[in-house]
Amino acid sequence: MKAAYLILENGTVFEGQAFGAEAETTGEIVFTTAMTGYLETLTDPSYFGQIVLQTFPLIGNYGIIPDDFESAGIGLKAYIVKYHCALPSNFRSLDSLDSLLKARGIAGLCGIDTRQLTKIIRSAGVMNGKITYTLPTEKDRVEAAAYSVKDAVKAVSAFSRAEAGDGARRIAVMDFGAKKGICDALISRGCFVKHYAFDAEYEEILSMKPDGVVLSNGPGDPADPANSGIVETIRSLQKSGIPILGICLGHQLLALANGYVTKKLKFGHRGANQPVKDTATGRVYITSQNHGYAVVADNGSFVNVNDGTCEGLDYGVSFSVQFHPEAHAGPLDTTFLFDRFIERIDKYAGR
Repeated sequence: MKAAYLILENGTVFEGQAFGAEAETTGEIVFTTAMTGYLETLTDPSYFGQIVLQTFPLIGNYGIIPDDFESAGIGLKAYIVKYHCALPSNFRSLDSLDSLLKARGIAGLCGIDTRQLTKIIRSAGVMNGKITYTLPTEKDRVEAAAYSVKDAVKAVSAFSRAEAGDGARRIAVMDFGAKKGICDALISRGCFVKHYAFDAEYEEILSMKPDGVVLSNGPGDPADPANSGIVETIRSLQKSGIPILGICLGHQLLALANGYVTKKLKFGHRGANQPVKDTATGRVYITSQNHGYAVVADNGSFVNVNDGTCEGLDYGVSFSVQFHPEAHAGPLDTTFLFDRFIERIDKYAGR
């Protein structure tokens, strides 16, 4: 295998081996602690612009299964693993991880000390890096340090399906990079789902006469000025009284529309084992998460047990959560939140 290098913006260099596409790339390095679900991670639009590091050492052992993809695209910049499995074993598998990354033009890096890299990020916080195929120079370090994720929501808003389902309840999804699992969860509960691009106007969304609106997950900084138009549209939708469910980035944008502020976390919450507590009942759920920002609030309906950050807000008719109730991939503890959303839709509609 060809030698490949990762240089961090602080100058630290890791030497490993290349797999996937040979493509020098720069991005924000984040780690996920999920032990399974690498297909969902690869195809989760929320990772747009990032170099994703898997803490679990062996990735790719059950191959590539397109039916499990969360979107049509791969938004991440590069993929770092300790070991990648060249010969997967799974009756559903159609390809290998190496072949998929080659086909999509995504660089892979393996054979580095992923534990040490994770420790650096946990200690210093999320930082940028660059993957090269020659020994990195100061120029590479400077390039890495200067990187920032731009036009994130705009870039991934078209990854998802336009509409699906034939149920009686009509759901408008403001698509900021929606995962397929969200749409599937709604369809399974008797919904017709129509996706709207990130820049859809309030009047356009209301023209379908939706029973409810879902604000999807997505990448980037929620407080990015590029999202100001989205926040205004959400504010107008909320004033209409239509029930709204916000998930991940959707949770953050709904909070911004209600006067809250957001902050960047040191290294974020990414994985399938994040504990959150329902503040009303005290019950703790294990959740799947992927975010680097949090809403600053002390009245959360859910809070993160590890660091106390806000994991949910309830506005009465509308509510939102920072985690992923559809749990693709992850535990199914909080899928009941989709049922709660349907109950509020039916109450609003007088059913």
